[in-house]
Amino acid sequence: MMTHLKKSIVEVKAKENCLAHALVIAVAKVTNNPNYKSYRKGWKILPKVRELLQASVVDFSRGEESQNYRNFSATCQSTG
Repeated sequence: MMTHLKKSIVEVKAKENCLAHALVIAVAKVTNNPNYKSYRKGWKILPKVRELLQASVVDFSRGEESQNYRNFSATCQSTG
């Protein structure tokens, strides 16, 4: 069986937590969530981002553990 892979590039322009925004948008795309287009436009996404951050076991507010996140966050801001 052949599988056709699609590529989607979505620019996240969130001022903070852009990784969480990107994950919410990606999951919505993969699961065919009816809010996918709204999330891409920045609508209705904040409650889902907060839910993801609360459910996350990663604490981005502490020193070394957040270094990779800061690097990713800086990259998001420089491209937006």
